[in-house]
Amino acid sequence: MSVNVGTPSPTLTQTPAKVPAKTPATTPTPTPGANPEAEQWTTITLTKDQVYSGPLVLVNREHKIRPEALPEDIVDLSEQDDLTEGYSLLDPSIELSEAVALRFRELVEGAARDGVRNLRISSGYRNNSEQEELYEEKGSDYALPAGHSEHNLGLSLDLGSTTGAIDQSAEGKWLKKHAWDYGFILRYPKDKVDLTGIQYEPWHFRYVGLPHSRIMKEKNFVLEEYLAYLKEKESIVAEEDGVRYRISYVPVTKRTEFKVPVDGSYEISGDNSDGVIVTVALKEAA
Repeated sequence: MSVNVGTPSPTLTQTPAKVPAKTPATTPTPTPGANPEAEQWTTITLTKDQVYSGPLVLVNREHKIRPEALPEDIVDLSEQDDLTEGYSLLDPSIELSEAVALRFRELVEGAARDGVRNLRISSGYRNNSEQEELYEEKGSDYALPAGHSEHNLGLSLDLGSTTGAIDQSAEGKWLKKHAWDYGFILRYPKDKVDLTGIQYEPWHFRYVGLPHSRIMKEKNFVLEEYLAYLKEKESIVAEEDGVRYRISYVPVTKRTEFKVPVDGSYEISGDNSDGVIVTVALKEAA
């Protein structure tokens, strides 16, 4: 993977806010025709409510989950045979975002191809009452209060191995090397406690999606650092699996228009603070 900084992004305008609408935007890049990678552009619109939802939202003691971020696709994994093939559940009541469960299934299949077949999910989505109970039990070093935990998002899961402690197992070693390839990050690493505010948790993985997870791995970033990096650089270009991506950060205080390639796919995520990240797949890398 390669990452380049400073590539401009599409033109950006802001208009007074009206009725919130769920649509997208980014940071400045060239006008149509100025970029050989994308000759035709279309305008998308970002609104303030989009700042608070998406796979890159930051949730911690300072950043509470907003109603916009609450998952709508939570499923009971024990009732989803097609989603649980190849790994086990510590508890039959474990729930997870269906979209994340699909990505995790791909990770499990990748691990199996490498001969790693004893993964187990010990925890997934938690509602506020479950999170508050855990917080009272574990304390602030290893848990966060209700509304401030990634487990309330449905994007995080605690992983284990049926053979022993996760950090000593083949599963843990494989995850440390390869989870990033499937859009997952080790959320609370040992050397970033001062940034995350949470002690090392070798079992806690968060879905952020590609290409973000690989960029974070390459630069040794936790989510806090990655979001700050994007905010500072405003726009970067990354090549991943033969595809070139433009990742742009745009502050959103009003309805904001932003241009994306007509033929390109894109994804929008808020940061749960001041703006959104727009990830555009430009074209296959040369």
